[in-house]
Amino acid sequence: MNYAAEAAKLLTNSETPLLDARVLLSFVTKTNAALLFRPLTEDEERLFNGLIERRAAGEPVAYIVGEKEFMGLSFSLNKDTLIPRPDTETVVEFLLERYKGRAPKILDLCCGSGCIGISLCHYLPDSKAVLADIAEGALKASEENAKRHGLSDRVYVCRIDVLTEALGSGYDIIVSNPPYIPSAVTDTLEVTKTEPRLALDGGESGLDFYRAITPKAMSALNPGGTLAFEIGYDQSESVSSILRENGFVNTLVKKDYGGNFRLAAGEKG
Repeated sequence: MNYAAEAAKLLTNSETPLLDARVLLSFVTKTNAALLFRPLTEDEERLFNGLIERRAAGEPVAYIVGEKEFMGLSFSLNKDTLIPRPDTETVVEFLLERYKGRAPKILDLCCGSGCIGISLCHYLPDSKAVLADIAEGALKASEENAKRHGLSDRVYVCRIDVLTEALGSGYDIIVSNPPYIPSAVTDTLEVTKTEPRLALDGGESGLDFYRAITPKAMSALNPGGTLAFEIGYDQSESVSSILRENGFVNTLVKKDYGGNFRLAAGEKG
């Protein structure tokens, strides 16, 4: 019996029903679904059917299995963390290229699962990072992921409310994928039904976090340090202006592999 193909017929609201079913089948059997040539046990079939029901009800696969791959690494998730997207890898790749062969001190704000800061530390040996978020679940996930990748000695996790609190000092990189969706738009999105609104809602204009973080980053960065933001597809001009207004130089924007603006960055002169 082709369990995945049969289950995929139930996932009518999914854009990738067969892939979803295969991922869940692999999760249940601890075997690549394409290499499964035996019947499921009763317990496996019961569990698989339950997971398919959750997916059919709209729960993302990443939350069901509790993890997601990012930058070739696996990250543990919970309901306080956004699901890492390939688009965000644009930000990490930019910083890895800029700091290749160096050991920067990194501050990852609104860190969620910690995927940005931990990926940077993983691929930049001897670098160190502080991962900060306001959500307790995000901090727990970041700690777990730092341990998962053997980085507990180089990654420190702490709670910071970036809208109201200072950031410290002495950083070479400050990076953030902050909430950047305008409040009114956030209410209309399907993603808000399954992922944390706290990590999505960027205020009336969607720019609240960029405006709060940028001047603080100017004080917290070492001379020549980099502030790098993930941005919405239509925010390149707005965020670049915020960077320049706060004294950042050599500002730039980059597009992701889908052709949408995804990164805005600047240097402390």
